[in-house]
Amino acid sequence: MPYPRRTRVRSRAVVLTAALCLTALAGCGSGTAPTGPAASGRGGTLVVGATGTLPNPDTILGGAGYEGTSLVSFQIYEGLTRYDLSATDKPAPVTTALASSWSTAPDGRTWTFTLRKGVTFQDGTPFDADAVIFNLDRYFKKGSPYYTDALGAAAQEYGGDITQYRKLDADHVVLVTKAVNGHFTDDLTHLLIAGPTAVRKYGNSGFAQHPVGTGPFAFASEQGDQEIDLTANKSYWRGAPKLDRLVVKSLPDPAARTAALRSGDVNLIDYPNPDDIDSLTSAGAVVDSNSYDHVWYWILDQSKAPWNDLRVRRAANYAINRQAIADNLLHGTAGPAYQAAPKGTLAYDPAGNLYSYDPAKARQLLAQAGLAHGFSTTVTVPTAGSGNLLPVPISEAIQRDLAAVGITVKIRTTDWSGLLGAEAKGKVALGSDALAQSTTLFQSETLLPLFLGSGSPFWTGHYSDPAVDRLFAAASSSLDQGTRQRDYTRALDRVTEDAPWLFVVNDRNPRALSPKVHGFVQPQSWFLDLTSVWVQK
Repeated sequence: MPYPRRTRVRSRAVVLTAALCLTALAGCGSGTAPTGPAASGRGGTLVVGATGTLPNPDTILGGAGYEGTSLVSFQIYEGLTRYDLSATDKPAPVTTALASSWSTAPDGRTWTFTLRKGVTFQDGTPFDADAVIFNLDRYFKKGSPYYTDALGAAAQEYGGDITQYRKLDADHVVLVTKAVNGHFTDDLTHLLIAGPTAVRKYGNSGFAQHPVGTGPFAFASEQGDQEIDLTANKSYWRGAPKLDRLVVKSLPDPAARTAALRSGDVNLIDYPNPDDIDSLTSAGAVVDSNSYDHVWYWILDQSKAPWNDLRVRRAANYAINRQAIADNLLHGTAGPAYQAAPKGTLAYDPAGNLYSYDPAKARQLLAQAGLAHGFSTTVTVPTAGSGNLLPVPISEAIQRDLAAVGITVKIRTTDWSGLLGAEAKGKVALGSDALAQSTTLFQSETLLPLFLGSGSPFWTGHYSDPAVDRLFAAASSSLDQGTRQRDYTRALDRVTEDAPWLFVVNDRNPRALSPKVHGFVQPQSWFLDLTSVWVQK
């Protein structure tokens, strides 16, 4: 399928005001990237302003969504596999990492991984098969002295299919899944490998304050959940990162992120406020964006009337002016989502855009459902958080569109961690009839049944379609990517027709950078490879 073209904004003001010239953002000049030897430089500190709280640095415990995984967890740790984040024109494929190769037995369930030689953890201890088994025991073996219920629950999300594992020799491990799992190598990118020596030294309670992995950056310090400082791993097996340091700061308020970029307190921010983009670029900033696997939506609770009526769910979808939200509110940093499959995935159906903006049709469907005079409902909305764009303003725009067809919405707000904590228990925070959030459905295929399958632990909307469940299962059980994508497309076409969600927009993942930041690559992915980045001093 054709992919949306990558958008890269590099507008510059030729003459900047004296005030702007004093900031680290403007750099006192045209802002054009340096040429010659400076273009291939290295060093400096990348300071990132994140949209949410920062994760627990203990491997997969996380807790801050994929932003925390991208900026912290994937920088400290690796799995047997990783995402290749070097390209901008296609979804990021899975490639080798701590495993240099793998093979699958004829049963499709038995996987043999050849481990990469010469890799060391950031504390200098060797990576080998024993380290893999130690970590798998920590995740899955309840008798292990380093297993915890929290680790086990987190590992089930990506490793729940693993039924057996064993060491063949120092360089090989075997993992067996309960059934054929075509996305197993994708899942393994998230089963991160910690340094056993550090875990034993500090114990489970202390390891989060002294995390050790094999990734490109090593943990240096943290300030609660507000800032994490990392240093370049000079012994990284893919080559030392160009940066000297990576600092990630929690800045959930969009205005605070923009102010921090302008002042030079940070030099890269996730999701700049769309209203600020023109002024940032005119001041010399670079705004980079790309389509990727993302959908911003409301989950509609089908256990409650009237959301249990398909006509009502479809009516709400027809009532939304997605293009206006994308253009006027988000200023092109997102595109309208007319179906369940995001555009930045292979499962996107070019013929599957079902829900145009049609308030008359919405009213007609409501009348058919016996709700010609409308109804009232509630929605819980996070105030910020990983991938959530401008959640309250977007929800207020939806509120206005729905009110125009007779649906009165009361918005209830909560913080991102509160929303996630309730959802992990299968509940909607604050007990509302709907839930606003964002999701990356295909960044790991194992997430699809968790969000759209029957009886999921995150079954907040109570959506259930046996045909969708069967298509997900068929896709998962195929080792052929083409077959999987065909089944996923068919499944998500059914989801679009069933309208369990209010599909709103697909994020384009904008990031604003100081012109002093070089080598940054914006892939078609939520995640980032920061090994090529350096910062001009």
